[in-house]
Amino acid sequence: MLPPMAWRRYPLTEPTPDYVETNRTTWDAQADWYAPAGDRQWAAEPNWGLWGIPESDVGLLPALEDRDVLEDGCGTAYVSAWVSRLGGRPIGLDNSSAQLATARRLQNEHDLRFPLIHGIAEHLPFQDESFDVVLSEYGAAIWADPYRWIPEAARVLRPGGDLVFLGNSSLLMLCAGDDETIPAEAALLRDYFDMHRFEWPDTDGIEFHLGHGDWIRVLRDNGFEILDLIELRPPEGAETNYDFVTTEWARRWPAEEVWRARKR
Repeated sequence: MLPPMAWRRYPLTEPTPDYVETNRTTWDAQADWYAPAGDRQWAAEPNWGLWGIPESDVGLLPALEDRDVLEDGCGTAYVSAWVSRLGGRPIGLDNSSAQLATARRLQNEHDLRFPLIHGIAEHLPFQDESFDVVLSEYGAAIWADPYRWIPEAARVLRPGGDLVFLGNSSLLMLCAGDDETIPAEAALLRDYFDMHRFEWPDTDGIEFHLGHGDWIRVLRDNGFEILDLIELRPPEGAETNYDFVTTEWARRWPAEEVWRARKR
């Protein structure tokens, strides 16, 4: 458990980003749809991404035992549950109160307790150097502006602390169309340069994705050493509940990627 002073909320020094409320409304509305997945993941061993690839095949997690861990954009907080069972001290933070309500229900059902905080990755309510690890699987990793959430992750990490995040690959974002019910094509549909903010015509959510060069620069500019870029490949015959990419596509090209970095 973090010491009491680590919970001090820092005053906002600039307006809340315009997309924060939009994404909060979107995720509150989708909470019931994601609840069954939370039920499954809380009962599972660590696995990652759209195809649930086992941690033993990915090697995403750093050392967790006896370390303070922030799950940045936790949703139903199943990653925090895994962290707790592996000996870490997790805190889950999310923009959606409805998602956190699911997480609290699952805490009760599994008799597993750790703090859950309603907040945003762009303005973390923690003191400097409060954590040893910051993790994000499709949380802050794609739903927060990296030019805002990466500096905050750097601020709350201790020197030598680990940052690990998983999201859609840069290549997938170039090949996926505006309709998320239509799978990505074997062709480039978007420009690579100046990738940043993605607003979809069929949904209200606002996402953020960068090219690899921009990711390298934003991480290095905020004091991180890049340890690895893991491009996930699902096994043959794996299934996913999402329509915007097929297993066949993801067997040929990376649909998801994991960045591992360490604060200098």
